[in-house]
Amino acid sequence: MENINATKTSGDTAFFGHPSGLMTLFFTEMWERFSYYGMRAILILYMTAAVADGGLQFDTKYAATIYGLYTASVYFLPIIGGWLADRFIGAKRATLIGGIIIMIGHFTLIFTALPFFYTGLVLVAIGTGFLKSNISAMVGDLYDTDDTRRDAGFSIFYMGINIGGFAAPLVCGTLIAYSWHWGFAAAGVGMAFGLAQYFIGAGRLKNVGLPPVKSNSAEDSLSAS
Repeated sequence: MENINATKTSGDTAFFGHPSGLMTLFFTEMWERFSYYGMRAILILYMTAAVADGGLQFDTKYAATIYGLYTASVYFLPIIGGWLADRFIGAKRATLIGGIIIMIGHFTLIFTALPFFYTGLVLVAIGTGFLKSNISAMVGDLYDTDDTRRDAGFSIFYMGINIGGFAAPLVCGTLIAYSWHWGFAAAGVGMAFGLAQYFIGAGRLKNVGLPPVKSNSAEDSLSAS
């Protein structure tokens, strides 16, 4: 199976001289990183804070273990998410699915019951697995292999990551002065913003990130067998 983009966007210079689809991916990733770093900035503080202060009052070692497992999973699961996209659903759909799961996970963390806490972390990790590797792959697919703008396109894309990562701790860190769950809610709202503009701007991606199709050679070999 292979992923075939019928048309590339080499003539598209709508976003600072880059394909207009880069704008969609830039803001989607910016808001996703806002949600991720916002929640991560307050996560271990929430786990170790006293119950009287609205926290979970976990032992420090246990909280560190949960934090470590969570952060490890968001780097491991994109391997699976990328494989599923390459083989079955395509990067565009995988990114949308991942964003929805991430948003649900953050909003699940709003609830105080412990099962919601663990469920929320699992959902955010799974959603990140779908989104993280596939949105980066789509950035590369916006360009022809010989398009000299590709490196600069990735630089712009990573600028969005840095903006989201910088703003998130400031916003979520301020909100936890009122309630821990306001911080988690802000992360969920951030992902909702990212999903909204991804949905609205999906047309700019054109044929990038489509599901794989069977090549003629694969079909011929199956017929011959």
